[in-house]
Amino acid sequence: MKSKNKKKDFCIFALPGMFCFFAVVIVPFIYGVYLTLTDWNGVSKVKNFIGLENFAGVMKDAQFWSSLFLTFKYVIAVVVLVNVLAFAIAYLLTRGIKGQNFFRAGFFTPNLIGGIVLGYIWQFVFSRVFVNIGESTGWSFFEISWLSEPNKAFLALVLVSVWQLSGYMILIYVAGFMGLSEDVMEAASIDGASGWVKLKHIIMPLMMSSITICLFLTLSRAFMVYDVNLSLTAGAPYGTTEMAAMHVYEKAFTSRQFGVGQAEAFILFIIVACISGAQVYFTKKKEVEA
Repeated sequence: MKSKNKKKDFCIFALPGMFCFFAVVIVPFIYGVYLTLTDWNGVSKVKNFIGLENFAGVMKDAQFWSSLFLTFKYVIAVVVLVNVLAFAIAYLLTRGIKGQNFFRAGFFTPNLIGGIVLGYIWQFVFSRVFVNIGESTGWSFFEISWLSEPNKAFLALVLVSVWQLSGYMILIYVAGFMGLSEDVMEAASIDGASGWVKLKHIIMPLMMSSITICLFLTLSRAFMVYDVNLSLTAGAPYGTTEMAAMHVYEKAFTSRQFGVGQAEAFILFIIVACISGAQVYFTKKKEVEA
């Protein structure tokens, strides 16, 4: 009787979710791997099997590796800045300052704005607002649109991403700080631990579970950035800010080389999976319990 009830519960609660997961994730992934072995252009009905030729084409695609290198630079900058900023702000917002709940909501708000809309908003800021400030003040740093110079355009991408992602990470870190044991913190204060010593040797180890989650989320979202990249710079100027995800899209849907684009997407997936998996593994090992 119990086994029948378990099967019934599984069919009611788990089976629909598993079906959706397989239909939306597993089956498309397997089909995508198959397409890497064909010469399909994304439109024609014929898909000729060509083996590993698409992967050979990826090796020769200098623009893909250039965009991947740029993506690595972007990921490092975004992951470091987002987590340092979010951790610091979350620490301040759990110290009992006046209006801290209002500030938490305020910092989270940018995360609610879609990447496409966010990119167009900041495009206006960098191209119009900053330029007007530069013209009226004479500050050369703002006289020319940031989006017209490669280095400044990359910096603009990083700043917008940090502004968008920090709010969500702040909430995770706030939850981690609020879950810290008051007894442990009081014992550290009684033992004479200063603010920095307490942060380094007590708070940081106890916060590793939150750090693990935030690092994973920022890593995966930074590697797969597309919407902000599209609406803010669209790869301009001259393709110098084209990230890997945008290059894959352009290769598959604009250049009609779907097999090569799918192969590049598969390589990008493997890279992200390996880096994210290693990050979770090593940070999980540092987690402790109070």
